[in-house]
Amino acid sequence: MLSIFYLIMKSIICLLLAGLILVSCHTVPEKRPNFVFILVDDLGWADIGANWPETFYDTPNLDALARRGVRFSQAYAAHPVCSPTRAALMTGQHPNRLNITDWIPGFDRDAAIRPIITPQISHELALEEETLGEKFKEGGYHTYFVGKWHLGEEEKYWPENQGFDINIGGWSVGAPQLKEGVANGYFSPYGNPRLEDGPEGEYLTDRLTQESIRLMKESGDKPFLLYLSYYTVHTPIQAVPRHHERYLQKKEMANLSALEGYRKEGVDGVTKLIQDNTGYASMVAAMDENVGRIMEALVELGLDENTWVIFTSDNGGLSTLFQEGAPTANGPLRAGKGWCYEGGIRVPLLISGPGVARPGRVIDYPVVSMDYFTTMLSLAEISHQPHDGVSLVPLLTDPSREIGDREELFWHYPHYHGSAWRPGSALRVGKWKLIYYYETETRELFDLEGDPEEVNNLSDIMPELADEFQQRLFDRLTETGARFPVRKEVPGNLGTAL
Repeated sequence: MLSIFYLIMKSIICLLLAGLILVSCHTVPEKRPNFVFILVDDLGWADIGANWPETFYDTPNLDALARRGVRFSQAYAAHPVCSPTRAALMTGQHPNRLNITDWIPGFDRDAAIRPIITPQISHELALEEETLGEKFKEGGYHTYFVGKWHLGEEEKYWPENQGFDINIGGWSVGAPQLKEGVANGYFSPYGNPRLEDGPEGEYLTDRLTQESIRLMKESGDKPFLLYLSYYTVHTPIQAVPRHHERYLQKKEMANLSALEGYRKEGVDGVTKLIQDNTGYASMVAAMDENVGRIMEALVELGLDENTWVIFTSDNGGLSTLFQEGAPTANGPLRAGKGWCYEGGIRVPLLISGPGVARPGRVIDYPVVSMDYFTTMLSLAEISHQPHDGVSLVPLLTDPSREIGDREELFWHYPHYHGSAWRPGSALRVGKWKLIYYYETETRELFDLEGDPEEVNNLSDIMPELADEFQQRLFDRLTETGARFPVRKEVPGNLGTAL
């Protein structure tokens, strides 16, 4: 009798052990992370409190995001204007390789009287280029695009034909339109063929956030890439009523009129030095508020612990124009959108996610727009070519790992711009920054550590170093297929490349 009992118990134990072995061998696949990439148009480095505590604007939700994740103090846009940076973000390639080195389609009102002819650009992101949307879609992700595209004048180049399952609001233009009876800028009606008009007076930034939250809710169990590309804070500057009164009062109490308001920039530019535009401030506040709505929605949907959030801008704040009246100032940084000085290319960058080590860190490593392509695809474990970017995964997930010094960064803007910029290129090597101008064939050399405001031109004091960096700059430009201005024909001169 006992022997039968022992045989039964032995059989049960063996079955249990076999079951445990089978369970331990069958590992449940880890759920792949979601990605929310938030791109704000024309937001300057000094427009958020986490970067510049003296800012006139209030950005509590972005400051909270910086504490939750990491903040990069030396993040750069790939270019000082929008379309080239957007192309670089979408492909991981330097704008030179895509021949998108100006905003699309580009325009110079004074081209006839310029001493040089600027190169022609592509008016679209070619369909042959592999985009972030296409790579994530291949990897089994939902791909959502919401907001500003500005990478093609024809429909066939818009997001739905560049790897995104859904496109809400992305078309040819680079800013909300103003056309009587058709479009009212940031307030409905929008006159946007990829966004149905909302109730009269609906605010565009609110609407794009609402659509984004809806898409996240509808994503189901499949991971998603949400590329939320706000039109704000690009012109037209239109005050957001629910925030505007607060900044009118704040400006009055601050007594900013006693401060120096502007300085001369370059040949014929003027740079704003004080943040005091209350309409712009209200737009920043509404943007920050809507980033907070996105973060709250992630929590409510139970997605916050498995979603990477990347927040950045496409270029520096618009502080420099031909005359006074720019909407913002870039704090201690020189010039703004359109310029290769720091104010035109240094941007906010905040990243949070499930693998971030030591949240609240500030990372001083120089990074650039092309890095996010390979960083996001690496985090998603989707095979890809890194192109011109460097994966930031080690910096995010393991501060003890060495990523190596960044050898150099470079920018190429061989066009005239409404910010009063004249064609030029720039190179950063460590603490050194060189800017070259094609009209005058002159250069500037700055020590960013000792002179972050780029005031002291050292090119005449250190000509050998300037020569070395100028050669390196043109080597990098040539390697990436850059196109250059040519001097106009004059009697006895058939035109020469610069």
